[in-house]
Amino acid sequence: MQIDPSGFLKGVRFIASPNFDERPPEMPVTLLVIHAISLPPQQYDGDAVIDFFTNKLDPQAHPFFASIRDLRVSAHFFIRRDGEVIQFVSCNLRAWHAGQSQWQGRQRCNDFAIGIELEGSDYAPFENRQYDRLAELTRALQAAYPIADIVGHADIAPGRKTDPGPNFDWSRYRQMLA
Repeated sequence: MQIDPSGFLKGVRFIASPNFDERPPEMPVTLLVIHAISLPPQQYDGDAVIDFFTNKLDPQAHPFFASIRDLRVSAHFFIRRDGEVIQFVSCNLRAWHAGQSQWQGRQRCNDFAIGIELEGSDYAPFENRQYDRLAELTRALQAAYPIADIVGHADIAPGRKTDPGPNFDWSRYRQMLA
C-alpha cells in the first residue's frame, strides 16, 4: 500500500464524503485514531456506514438511524470485515471523525489526525483480515506522514467514546507493526 502526494491510498475504492474541510495551515498529521462502527449497531456487511459518511442514510430504514440523522461525520478510511479498504477523504484534508477530543493537551484532534474506522463494535472480535489491512494501511500512513502516536477514539474522547472497544487487540496490532 502507498499513499500518493494528494493523500489518497493507491488501489482502493474511493467514495467521496462531503464531511471534511481544510486542515489548519502548517498542521502536520501526527496522530492516527482507530475507531469502530457498525450500523445498525452490531450489524455488519450492509452499506449503512457508507451512506452515513456520505449523508445518504435513510432515517426511516432503522429506528437507530433517526437518532443520528443530523450528524455529519466521516473518516479517512473504513475497513470492512472482509478486509476491503474504502477511502472517503484525502489524508491531506480534515475528516470529521474525532469530534470533541484532545490528545496530550492538544484540542481538536481532527486538525492533526487521520481516522480509520473498523467495521465492528464493542461486542465482537475483529476479523483477521481487518488486522492485516489495518497494519498495511498504518505502515503506508507512517511512511507518508510524521505519525507520532496511534490511539483509539476512547483515548481522545474518554467518557464519551469507547471504540475501538475491548475486543480490539492492541498488542496484536502493535506486534504486526514491529
